[in-house]
Amino acid sequence: MTSDVAIPAPETAAANGHGEAHTTAGFGALTLGSIGVVYGDIGTSPLYAFREAVMAASGVEGTPTPAAVLGVVSLILWALIVVVTLKYVVILLRADNNGEGGTLALMALAQRAVGTGGSTIVLLGIISGALFYGDAVITPAVSVLSALEGMKDITLRFEPYIVPLTVLILLFLFAVQSRGTARVAAFFGPVMCVWFAVIAVAAIHPIIAQPQVLFALNPFYAVSFMLHHGIIGFVTLGAVFLAVTGAEALYADLGHFGKRPIQTAWLFIVLPSLALNYLGQGALVLGDPQAIESPFFQLFPQGWARGGMVVLATAATVIASQAVITGAYSLTRQAIQLGLLPRFEIRHTSEAHSGQIFIPRINQLLLVAVIMMVLLFRSSSALASAYGISVTGTMVVTGMMGFIVIWKAWKWSPLWAAALIAPFLFLDLTFLAANLLKVFEGGWVPLALGSFMILLMYTWRRGSRLLFEKSRKLEFPLADLVAMLEKRPPQRVPGTAVFLTSDPLSAPTALMHSLKHYKVLHEKNVILTIETAQTPRIDPAERVKLEQISPTFSKVTLKFGFMESPNVPKALAIARKLGWQFDIMSTSFFLSRRALKPAAHSGMPRWQDRLFISLSRSANDATDYFQIPSGRVVEVGTQVTI
Repeated sequence: MTSDVAIPAPETAAANGHGEAHTTAGFGALTLGSIGVVYGDIGTSPLYAFREAVMAASGVEGTPTPAAVLGVVSLILWALIVVVTLKYVVILLRADNNGEGGTLALMALAQRAVGTGGSTIVLLGIISGALFYGDAVITPAVSVLSALEGMKDITLRFEPYIVPLTVLILLFLFAVQSRGTARVAAFFGPVMCVWFAVIAVAAIHPIIAQPQVLFALNPFYAVSFMLHHGIIGFVTLGAVFLAVTGAEALYADLGHFGKRPIQTAWLFIVLPSLALNYLGQGALVLGDPQAIESPFFQLFPQGWARGGMVVLATAATVIASQAVITGAYSLTRQAIQLGLLPRFEIRHTSEAHSGQIFIPRINQLLLVAVIMMVLLFRSSSALASAYGISVTGTMVVTGMMGFIVIWKAWKWSPLWAAALIAPFLFLDLTFLAANLLKVFEGGWVPLALGSFMILLMYTWRRGSRLLFEKSRKLEFPLADLVAMLEKRPPQRVPGTAVFLTSDPLSAPTALMHSLKHYKVLHEKNVILTIETAQTPRIDPAERVKLEQISPTFSKVTLKFGFMESPNVPKALAIARKLGWQFDIMSTSFFLSRRALKPAAHSGMPRWQDRLFISLSRSANDATDYFQIPSGRVVEVGTQVTI
């Protein structure tokens, strides 16, 4: 998903409608940045993907045959070409939402294209977002474990220290999140460039020694393996998919780096390096079948070279983990803005980098879940079984939403859109079916995590809608109230009162309570509504909409993109240019704080009512979330039954 680290010149990184980042950073800097952030996950897959796939292909025999090795290498290479290069690099990078990518950006784009309704699209967005959290938990655990497992290739005496060291590194990684990643992010690109260069060069000698491995470039070997190995071929396909985990990051980071730098980095650096390394591992196992125990690290000579590679692999996997952790923060912010999750505290860790955020609650939950994964599974092989389901699920959903965008937004005929997407969707569904075979070996973990997140998002969205509909029935129409107050005005007090409401047609609860208890009205009153657009960012010229409804009442609508953090005072400063006399020091903000109670008949089961109420209680304060000065806020408490 989208990763907020190492964004060159992000103060200008808003993107245009063609997926090209408007940025002062040069093309080379963006390409280097994308190598560090976008390709960490897929770039560290050679640590375990080939080994797991060949072991699955060898079945009960245990010793890999040349046919199995060539079949697996061919499957991996063609998965990289078809799934990553054709589906993501060639097609989906064009399906941008005002320059932004990722599953929730695609959901918003598809919703906008379809127009009214679109509940199925929202459900698809919820599923893909929820599955990403499963990926965000497993990636750091499997990546760091697989890197440190290289220590036992140096000497078996290191084996007892692998799990404790993994836990220590992950604890440190999550502990430093609150400080931001701006300083270390500058090293991500160069470190990953060294990584790709080293894994490519190390593969050249084994390929020269076993040139027959180059037959794997022929897709016939992949097809032949699948046709002749029945259920074992299908199981192998699930392990082969480990080689393309991380492909989603290509699309999700579109807004940070632009289309061309991401494409260039993949086609000229990442893909050739990965292809060479997989061919090298295949050649090594063809020459010595026993090397399948640890083919990646055995590409390097015993001694300082292998020890140095363990250190470099650990650095690369930490970078891959960092990208997916910050991706979880980004996804959470988008989900909050799109009304799929309650407001969580969002901290900005950089003054210049708008995308650099830290969400304490998500960080804590991820840390606990990742450490549990390491302690529960204790090896990268065991975790590999749990890995593919969440990623394949996300890819299937992305393909479905991609079809809607190509058909509705690009105005293709449904037949041509289906002809383009169907082969990729078929392949993704095949990979998903192959991964579902691993449910009882660990695949239940991402499914359980994903199901839990789907339940939370669905409950929050449904509960919020029911609450909005119930509140609207109980509230007084704003136009009627203003007409009454203008005809028989109560006593006036100096200053401006701003009443926040989600429904601009009804009188805000805080206004009604203020009139009932204080029996006074400010000289100027503003009904303020904050809207989230279906686009990632809003042009400052479109941020504020001002409407005078009477001499003393006006309506202000503030619009924010789903990737922006709402800042009410800053947005209201724009309203001054439109003629509204706004002085923050003589303005009071009135907010209603609702205490929810379950009703006898709410439209949801009782347990879901209770879940929605607990989510509502955990939501961050509106004052903090909208960045309103707390000294200017008056909160009015109300009790509402849902």
